[in-house]
Amino acid sequence: MKENIPPRLRFDEIVAFVRSMDLPDDAARRYLEVHVNRIGRTLGLLPPPKSSGRVLELGTYMHMAPALQCVLGYKEVRGTYYGPAGRVEEKIVTVKGCEAFRCFVDLFDAEKDRYPYPDAHFETVLACEIFEHMLHDPMHMLVEIHRVLEENGTLLLTTPNVASFTAVARVLEQSGNPQLYSKYADPRREYAETEIGHVREYTPPELREAIESAGFEIENLFSEVIPGYGTESWVREFLERNGFSTAFRGEQLYAIARKRGAKKIVRYPEFLYE
Repeated sequence: MKENIPPRLRFDEIVAFVRSMDLPDDAARRYLEVHVNRIGRTLGLLPPPKSSGRVLELGTYMHMAPALQCVLGYKEVRGTYYGPAGRVEEKIVTVKGCEAFRCFVDLFDAEKDRYPYPDAHFETVLACEIFEHMLHDPMHMLVEIHRVLEENGTLLLTTPNVASFTAVARVLEQSGNPQLYSKYADPRREYAETEIGHVREYTPPELREAIESAGFEIENLFSEVIPGYGTESWVREFLERNGFSTAFRGEQLYAIARKRGAKKIVRYPEFLYE
């Protein structure tokens, strides 16, 4: 299958805004800089609001949520994070000390709890770098997203690619785990008990099957290389020389899908559950 990699729309504008936000300390600034290219790329894939203007970001770190409103023009932004169901926190983001954005963040378990929103409530849902953290029932998340999305609403999901150039290199070299990130939270760290590492990373066909099983139609699924791993050139040459595809080998997967109410939902796809 041919990989269709879309252009980077509004990337500079989004990144400039995200970098302008006030952060609590240097560690938070360093974390943002590690992820800012992915954030800009991700948000640039979203369609402009067309109906309700309501958007939900699962697992928000409050990096993308402000740009959804301040740059992309969504009217109502809601966030979620792991925590005791029923608790709601109000988050405020400032730029140069002045309030630029505020929203409510609902706490619950994304793979167990019913999401606290009505059916067909949101126009768009983002599930970015969260699917790989699901410990027990990842399809619960996708099925609940399907429920709270309006018909033809957009799901944007990003997750690491376990079939990437880097994964292949690590297997061939025996230099590390093929999962892009496979470490446990250090139990000596504060809040380590609530931090769940990458439980399962996905190949592109697996991700497609999971999303389609939840009643979505994939508009585009593609991958991009994350700079810094240094494996693309030699692994690409190795794969080509031995007759293997080099498509969908970037370390980062992006999936854009639409809710289709008429599609059958397969709650427990066989590739994922035993």
